[in-house]
Amino acid sequence: MSSDERFTDSGIEIKTVYRGADLKDFDEVTQLGEPGGYPYTRGVQETMYRGRLWTMRQYAGFGSAKATNERFKFLLGAGQTGLSCAFDLPTQMGLDADHPRAEGEVGKVGVAISSLEDMRLLLRDLPLAEVTTSMTINATAATLLLLYQLVGEEQGSTGAQLRGTVQNDILKEYVARGTYIYPPRPSMRLVVDSFAYCAKEMPNWNTISISGYHIREAGSTAVQEIAFTLANGIAYVEAALAAGLALDVFAPRLSFFFNAHNNLFEEVAKYRAARRLWASIMRERFGSTDPRSTMLRFHTQTGGSTLTAQQPENNIVRVTLQGLAAVLGGTQSLHTNGFDEALGLPTERAAKLALRTQQVIGYESGTADTVDPLAGSYFVESLTDEVEQRAREYIETIDKMGGSVAAIEAHYLQDEIDAAAYEFAREVERGEKIVVGVNRFIESEPTRADVFPIDEQQQQTQVARVRRLKASRENDAVRAALDDLGVAARGSANVLYPMKIALSRLATLGEVADVLRDEFGVYHAG
Repeated sequence: MSSDERFTDSGIEIKTVYRGADLKDFDEVTQLGEPGGYPYTRGVQETMYRGRLWTMRQYAGFGSAKATNERFKFLLGAGQTGLSCAFDLPTQMGLDADHPRAEGEVGKVGVAISSLEDMRLLLRDLPLAEVTTSMTINATAATLLLLYQLVGEEQGSTGAQLRGTVQNDILKEYVARGTYIYPPRPSMRLVVDSFAYCAKEMPNWNTISISGYHIREAGSTAVQEIAFTLANGIAYVEAALAAGLALDVFAPRLSFFFNAHNNLFEEVAKYRAARRLWASIMRERFGSTDPRSTMLRFHTQTGGSTLTAQQPENNIVRVTLQGLAAVLGGTQSLHTNGFDEALGLPTERAAKLALRTQQVIGYESGTADTVDPLAGSYFVESLTDEVEQRAREYIETIDKMGGSVAAIEAHYLQDEIDAAAYEFAREVERGEKIVVGVNRFIESEPTRADVFPIDEQQQQTQVARVRRLKASRENDAVRAALDDLGVAARGSANVLYPMKIALSRLATLGEVADVLRDEFGVYHAG
């Protein structure tokens, strides 16, 4: 690369100057449209943030359900407008806190939830009929969704009153993250069963958040992030249709989850291209006639992998730029990372500052005063076109392989991400990509920052809670309900109905997962 050349993180060449002639066959009416109208390049709402700001949804979850409940209340008191919950690895992997494989991981990267009792503590005194809640959970998504519904019902809320999102995107676990339990095809059945269940029982709940976030965290480019995410979205739609679900019944409840990195203009172009691409996929490929099914609604989280342990205060600037990109790109909700997250879980100070960052963008920057502020920029429109075209080419390749599930089984997506991550690391090593404080502008003084304190007794406390529960409940009733779940899993019935009964009788998350392990098997990456 010569000193005069510039490229985006996806390898798209950036010209010195852009003019109208650089827009390839640009047609403002068909490619941009109006805000709130097909193909949604300019946003999914007519007035965007002039009508209402995005949901400020800070991610929280650590240690015990009680501790996370206190953090939720702290953030709501600071002006947060939605809840977002992280779960620890045992919960994500379908293991109770007393399982030998849970040793050392209980409450470490999220909150430990083993039963309905834990969920009651997590949600105590929170107005579930009034707030929206996002739960980052995949292999055990159905279980956590039902536990949430059960607590909501105990509070007096109907399923129709409960609003939120369960991530439930198992395909990206095989691609980028690794918290899967069952093989891909039975896992897809659980996803589709949750679609059908929510259509009847929780109609205002977003049944999936198809996630590019973790694909990007694993090292993909911006183009790969939206290409692989939308390819996974196509696979979920096809699976739901194959199961007999009506497209315009489940499709309006699909949502997406994207990353925000530092290359401001490519990130804005990425979000605009993703909306346009999904709209055309849903209309032209699947024949949707409901505008709600063609709208790509998405949550954004700033890039955890971009944060540095060196000079951690620099992360405040990175997060601000990333949050600004998400807003300029038209996100529906946003999480901004704490500046200290490269060192540990975010402290209260860092979490509040991250929330204040969103509030400054929303109320002081002027970016919310007009719809799609960068529309018409020669550079942004050209970049939007190029990102869309390159993403289409990836999707076409995946289609030829038989779709996302087949491409994942062939390790194609994983290999593409690995190659991109390796190339980025090499560019940083060679100094071609500058990371301030890491390979340029380095300081000799060691980093000093407060680190989130870990309660070393939390595992023993949670193990004791699980064992007391198992000793005190009506175990015959639990076993009968788990047997019914096994029968449903062996057949074709929707497994969420017997699962809910088992959980209401205080079956644990691990016991439910064990039943499904027996019926579906366990996936081992080849």
